[in-house]
Amino acid sequence: MEATETETGRRPWGRRGTAGATIAARLTFESVSHEYAGVPSVREVSLDIAPGEIVCLLGRSGCGKTTLLRLAAGLERPSGGRVLIDGREVSGPSAFLAPEKRGVGLMFQDYALFPHLTILANVMFGLRDLPRKAAEVEARRVLGRVGLDALVDAYPHMLSGGEQQRVALARAIVPRPAVLLMDEPFSGLDRTLREEVREETLAILRETRATSIVVTHDPEEAMRLGDRIGLMRDGRILQIGTADELYRRPVDLVAARFFSDINEFEGTPDGSALTTPLGRIILNGRSPEGPAIVGLRPADIAVGAPASGVRGMVVARHFLGEVEHLDVAVEGLETPVRVRLRGGERFSVGEEVGIAVDPAAALVFAKPDN
Repeated sequence: MEATETETGRRPWGRRGTAGATIAARLTFESVSHEYAGVPSVREVSLDIAPGEIVCLLGRSGCGKTTLLRLAAGLERPSGGRVLIDGREVSGPSAFLAPEKRGVGLMFQDYALFPHLTILANVMFGLRDLPRKAAEVEARRVLGRVGLDALVDAYPHMLSGGEQQRVALARAIVPRPAVLLMDEPFSGLDRTLREEVREETLAILRETRATSIVVTHDPEEAMRLGDRIGLMRDGRILQIGTADELYRRPVDLVAARFFSDINEFEGTPDGSALTTPLGRIILNGRSPEGPAIVGLRPADIAVGAPASGVRGMVVARHFLGEVEHLDVAVEGLETPVRVRLRGGERFSVGEEVGIAVDPAAALVFAKPDN
């Protein structure tokens, strides 16, 4: 059932399935590089995005994800390599196609709405090749899908941040672009509103079927939105795959830390296992030959009676509603083990416990030299 404005305190979104589909295009980066004033920002990135696929570029500020987006849009020129849309070179040694001729929609982080234009005129701006009457019909239809058909005569400053985001989304999809590029589209919204807008935006992306790149620094957002995630670092794609692949099989310790809090322990090789302060971890072919670092997520550590595992003492407890976080001091470890529990038995500060790990969930990496 559609939410009403009185139920949510906000204007409801329009009926799903009415955004209008496009003919999606394949977007390909072939060994693309870029630099600013001689400083590399993107380093030989190769990435092939299938028609209709949603790929999230994830990484910290300065890793090159927004630059890669701008290269696809034609707002930057590569210093090496090529960008292709459906196999046609749009940026590279042989050609450079202007942004407006690429069939690409772009949604900026700050929404970039024209303050002197009404909401309707803002959305119609991308339809200048259509007769005015036809452009108005299309703009009103898309504004209805994002739930803002009653605000067509308003100006951007009269809208909330969430409503401005909807206008920017409507303007980006109204020309039915083959490729849609979104740069941190939800970063300016509070948490509750962000979850709602993200869900509705994903529904619209599925409806339009446009090939999409979403730039974000939020791992949870990338996992919610992307068919695949490209984790970027220092101008390169460090790892690409589904959310499950990146979460369960991170390429290195830094990648593992990106997706969740991790307990890290040194491990000493012992035949087919590693000896750690939390017991032996059976390797099953996962071990580096030398010293290793074992990563364990808080949810993969069980807490029970003292005899149920390695002995420890609860030194801090944080009740967070559906989950409970414990810090457990263990002999031989300088920092407490962080544990995340969901429901079940409760533990008190000062209580002695036993902690056990799931060996299959252990992440094993070679110990860095430094």
